[in-house]
Amino acid sequence: MKILHTADWHIGKRLYQKELHNDFSLFIDWLCQTINDQQVDVLLVSGDVFDLANPSAEARQLYYSALHKLSKLNIQIVLTGGNHDSPAMLNAPRELLMALNITVIGELPANREELIIPLGSRSEPEAVVAAIPFIRDNELRKLAPGQSYEERQEAITDGIREIFDESAKLIQKHYPSATPLAMGHLFAHGASTSSSEREIQVGNLAGFESNQFPKEFKYIALGHIHKPQRAGSDHILYSGSPVPLSFDEKNHDKRVIIIDLNEEKLNPVSVPVPSWRELKRLKGNLTEIRSELSGFSGSDKLPAFLEIELVEEHRNPAEIMELETLVEQFNEADNNAEILKYFITITGESITSSSLFQNQKIRS
Repeated sequence: MKILHTADWHIGKRLYQKELHNDFSLFIDWLCQTINDQQVDVLLVSGDVFDLANPSAEARQLYYSALHKLSKLNIQIVLTGGNHDSPAMLNAPRELLMALNITVIGELPANREELIIPLGSRSEPEAVVAAIPFIRDNELRKLAPGQSYEERQEAITDGIREIFDESAKLIQKHYPSATPLAMGHLFAHGASTSSSEREIQVGNLAGFESNQFPKEFKYIALGHIHKPQRAGSDHILYSGSPVPLSFDEKNHDKRVIIIDLNEEKLNPVSVPVPSWRELKRLKGNLTEIRSELSGFSGSDKLPAFLEIELVEEHRNPAEIMELETLVEQFNEADNNAEILKYFITITGESITSSSLFQNQKIRS
């Protein structure tokens, strides 16, 4: 059995008001081809399917279109909710999706046994996953009024650990011969973050230590952190987001992770996700920026997105107006690229373009 781990799709995400729908559609097409080429049997999606709790109609359409394409591959899909997702919205069509071999766990169920998902044959599964979604503070039994910040942090950490411990015990009880796996959507202590990861509820801000996960789990598929990385151990991994969601992520090596249960020792393999759009930051004085923009054109399938920082020692209204004109001319040219944001830094004080100009004159 081969299992593919991905997370943090953030369908409906906007980058400076620019939709990333095309980026996600290209990822799904690539994902379907990869699943087919690699003969993957199970797809795990570890939270933050959507970017907003109330996604647009177009974002929902993209989601259902993606599930429709994936369901044609005759694979099993397990999808959990993240801190960005609405549990009610994710869970609404779950009965219908089950007919397509798609299991959705939008929120922590009262009956913990509902978290335990057999992979493959239900009677004799080769593996079983504890599909644990993002755990909200109000879902933990250990919280009580009047607790100090430190007591609340400790109670939340204990509550999260107990849920993973209980899930491991349930797998051992019901499926002792199956390989135990887990999914989670949380912040593991020491993980490297970027600006696109909004702060989540206080319980996860301090981080969950990787040594608090039950040792029974042979692989833990994590979501929430957009940069792919280990979480303290070779078998506890963040897949990261499959497409860049901010300019901070422009140099991230986007990937999905495949594990092969047929191997004697589980060895997670990272599969690079292609880049369909360049994100580029330009920083310098007006002469340097003009030089960099001269002749620049996007070389990827989708138009390049640019962010510009004009650095000046003193405020120069003429140069600010010249920058505005330069941006307008660049965005009107046929160069497969667009400047999404420009701002000016003067003697350490940063002034955003929106505060300087009511109309940025960039294409919508």
